[in-house]
Amino acid sequence: MDKPQEMFDRNFEWAELTRFTALPGPCATLGVVSGRRRQGKTFLLDAVTRANGGFMFTATETTEADALRQFGEALARYRGQPTPFRFAHWDEAVTELMRIAGNGPTTAVIDEFPFLAKASPALPSIIQRALDPTAQHTNTPVRLLLCGSALSFMGKLLSGNAPLRGRAGLELVVPTLDFRLAAEFWEITDPRTALLTNAIVGGTPAYRREFTQGDTPQGPDDFDAWVTRTVLNPARPLFREARYLLAEEPELHDTALYHSVLAAIATGNASRGGIADYLGRKSTDLAHPLSVLQDVGMITHEADAFRRNRSAYRIAEPLLTFYHSVMRPAWGDLERPGRAPAVWHRAQPTFRSKVVGPHFEQICREWARWHASPQTHGGHVSRVVSGTVNDPTAKTSHEVDAAVYGDTGDGRDSLLAIGEAKWNDTMGIGHLERLQHIRALLTPRASNTTRLQCFSGAGFTDELRHLAESDPTIQLIDLERLYHGE
Repeated sequence: MDKPQEMFDRNFEWAELTRFTALPGPCATLGVVSGRRRQGKTFLLDAVTRANGGFMFTATETTEADALRQFGEALARYRGQPTPFRFAHWDEAVTELMRIAGNGPTTAVIDEFPFLAKASPALPSIIQRALDPTAQHTNTPVRLLLCGSALSFMGKLLSGNAPLRGRAGLELVVPTLDFRLAAEFWEITDPRTALLTNAIVGGTPAYRREFTQGDTPQGPDDFDAWVTRTVLNPARPLFREARYLLAEEPELHDTALYHSVLAAIATGNASRGGIADYLGRKSTDLAHPLSVLQDVGMITHEADAFRRNRSAYRIAEPLLTFYHSVMRPAWGDLERPGRAPAVWHRAQPTFRSKVVGPHFEQICREWARWHASPQTHGGHVSRVVSGTVNDPTAKTSHEVDAAVYGDTGDGRDSLLAIGEAKWNDTMGIGHLERLQHIRALLTPRASNTTRLQCFSGAGFTDELRHLAESDPTIQLIDLERLYHGE
């Protein structure tokens, strides 16, 4: 099947879905598709079912009886029957669904599956029974795809002792677009504008199409105006999206608490202790909310590159960071039309320090992990993380924005490079000397061959550029190299 022309990228996802839906064989098979909201999962699955004449049912949050009625009506329309099916329970509905493939493999999609399972907890077990080898003689070659955005639920669907454990022939996660693909999708050619935009909306495809109706910043001179007319405009859907993201997650019952945790992280509190101090709570009280936020994909938890007893929490969705740093403190003003330009002007220092700065560091780590060549690092990369290095003599510590680990050929996990990222600073000899000092502190983990990487959104001094030209262990990465180089 040819991928629709209007579908941007998603080549891997399209290839896997079309492979699965065309699998030969007489038996029914199961696939699971998940991913955060607004990533285009429904668009993908709808395109697949249209291309091969399959059946697709999108569930709503309702009762079991109403869900069965809706499902029966949808299945009857697909089968071309004048009257809808009247299913008394899901056993009947699933049995009928497994009979729709009369002439070879046929796709059947149940979108928003968590809504159905919430109203009918036995549904996964019913599907498991229908897929059991002893029941396959009554089935047709249906290629059943279950899709959902509730990451915690979808993650448990095939794990542990879950009924569908070991039954799936496809487990596809639809990710957000990375920063390079996001720039291409938004059709932004200026790297600085692309990164600033990505710091607000990330790589979520729907934020360009449905939420801004294709309104994109036309360049550096248009960026501020774009923010005020789209993101900070109370008449646009993107304005309240950050609030809805939490409200839509079924696992997040106390949204006020979860918003407070996210606000603490957005303010710069990356440790559990720091978050607890910000909220005025005990550190032990935050184990559950932090775990839930991780499960639903709102935050990440990363171990320190150099200290095993230290870790950092980060917000995974840029729009949430922007909301809690810029919008939430001025929400009353922003709700009144015409106040956005003044709020945005006052928020510039916060935007640079709390939003763009940390996001730029994350982009630099992503580039080092997925886009830089082995020659840049002096080996093949296995992980890139941030970390803290103790300096006993000076009685202080130093932050390393990117610690690049990898395999140099001897099979050991080696420190290939350390890097510093500065969004708004022109980097010079002083920044290089700081990295050299940290490299010395890391001996014997680091050596003179450990690369020193300077990431800058504002450029480098001529003196630093001259040194880098003659020393391959010094790597300078500007915005142009981040978006187009290795």
